[in-house]
Amino acid sequence: MRSGGSRRKVRSSALWGSGKRETGSRSNALWGNGKRRTAVLTTLALSLIVPLGAAAGPSQKTDRAEAFVAPGLLSAAQASAGKTFSVIVQGKGGNQAAHAVADALGLSLKSARTFSSIDGVAVDLTGAQILALAADKHVAAITADARVRLAAATTSNDKWPFVTGVFKYWASGATPAAPAATIAVVDSGIDASRPEFAGRIVANVNLSTLPGNSPGDGRGHGTFVAGIAAGDYAGHTGTAPSAKIVSLDVMDDQGMARTSDVIAAADWILANKAKYDIRVANFSLHSSVANSFMYDPLDKAVERLWLNNVVVVAAAGNYGSPTGPSGVPYAPGNDPFVITVGASDTGRSVSTNDDVSAPWSAYGYTLDGFAKPEIAAPGRYMVGPVPVTSTLYAERPDHVVEPGYMELSGTSFAAPIASGVAALILGRHPEFTPDQVKGALMVGTKQMPNAADLSEGVGEINAARSVEAQSPPNPNLALDAFLVSDPGTGTRSFDAASWASKAKADASWADASWSAASWAAASWSSASWASASWSDASWASASWASNAEASASWAEMSLGSASWADNAGGETPVLDAGAIDAAELAAVLAGTLDP
Repeated sequence: MRSGGSRRKVRSSALWGSGKRETGSRSNALWGNGKRRTAVLTTLALSLIVPLGAAAGPSQKTDRAEAFVAPGLLSAAQASAGKTFSVIVQGKGGNQAAHAVADALGLSLKSARTFSSIDGVAVDLTGAQILALAADKHVAAITADARVRLAAATTSNDKWPFVTGVFKYWASGATPAAPAATIAVVDSGIDASRPEFAGRIVANVNLSTLPGNSPGDGRGHGTFVAGIAAGDYAGHTGTAPSAKIVSLDVMDDQGMARTSDVIAAADWILANKAKYDIRVANFSLHSSVANSFMYDPLDKAVERLWLNNVVVVAAAGNYGSPTGPSGVPYAPGNDPFVITVGASDTGRSVSTNDDVSAPWSAYGYTLDGFAKPEIAAPGRYMVGPVPVTSTLYAERPDHVVEPGYMELSGTSFAAPIASGVAALILGRHPEFTPDQVKGALMVGTKQMPNAADLSEGVGEINAARSVEAQSPPNPNLALDAFLVSDPGTGTRSFDAASWASKAKADASWADASWSAASWAAASWSSASWASASWSDASWASASWASNAEASASWAEMSLGSASWADNAGGETPVLDAGAIDAAELAAVLAGTLDP
């Protein structure tokens, strides 16, 4: 039980450090500890004090900056005033970002990219221009436009549909597949010629601004993701085979995207959600730059979708370690509103009793103290469709299990299972809000007794329990208290400043989310998750975050890097590791074995 009195004198937080405030002692993921503290404090102090001129010397005038500038970007801009950086400038509402860029710098907006989901502009600026713009009172934040990385009767030879229970919603005999909402897949595109999607891809949009992006799906990743979410083909059926699909191609043939391209996809979904009845958006990708959700433009874009009745599902990432928590610092999986999905290894049977967290599946706390992921789904040794002309197919021939199908691993392939189940929930309950869908997914999970604490959130997804949930609790209830409405448009947004002030003063602010009696229906303890869902102390000394913030080169490296790498990508394929045993399949279908 938390004690309110002592908390106000001694704090230990993902944002504000630990120790007595009076002494200024800091020890946490943002501030670091020990000798690292000085470097981090210096870097963060520079994010608040920005010279107006390029490479200002000691005698030149400096003013207090109005805007937040990502520390690594700030250091790079100060060191290289004439170098060009791709950035996203965020304003304070009302299209102020565009006006600030145009007025303060005299730049034509023809060379910039504006958005509707955020007050922001993607533009190339020199280091000197970044420093000058940071002092503009209309600018809220300047962050890197960083690269984004990838994470008849219906049948399946794969184990995961039976572990998760999604097979119960497939067509059987004269019974059609259960209805499901439309899913938008923000990825590398989808090969619409594949039989898995016959007639169900209702829109195919290319939003990638990077060179080297082939029509359809040149990478192959998006087709695989869509196959897991909603494919319909004998032997390899997806989660929700009746769902319509919208393909939003934001990646080049190497599996890379710019943050602004992904935000543009969120814009497109927002503008077209009514036309295509889009209720779920899958993001099997993550940014390459660690950031607070309060400042990251991609986080703000997916929050806008969430608050406009679109369920957002994000992959946790494949940068985890079997030795302990990695943290989840990258957008959009670091956003507390959205559903972040970790990957499980289904073991040797369909029972969750032998399931464990995949060794590379990221988990832990975000830079703002939120535990991620919330749920897990199978993501190891998955089999799915991949175009034979794609770069993924060519790069990993040892992963090809049959023509046009590959065995791959990653949280990228766990997320679409959650997206498919979310679509099934909305097919049954179209009146549910995104908060209720998230609650249904969480309350329906089954525990994994062999998984490390927090590695799989509250447990592994169970479709039947989630789809049948009638009055799911709201896991975002405490966050919803900080929603504000624009008096002119009625548009809702999250007041991050008010949240930060409240969280700083009261460590029990998040408890409201877990007070609902309906959590009692869960197989896990809502009381235990309540104490872990937001932490002001548990990862205070984590070195991964302080290392990232202390390094002045991390942002510049991510801006210039086009490499795609993850811990799951190099995993050796295991023949039939994800296949279901024939005897188990017969028992599951007969109803004598319940996973």
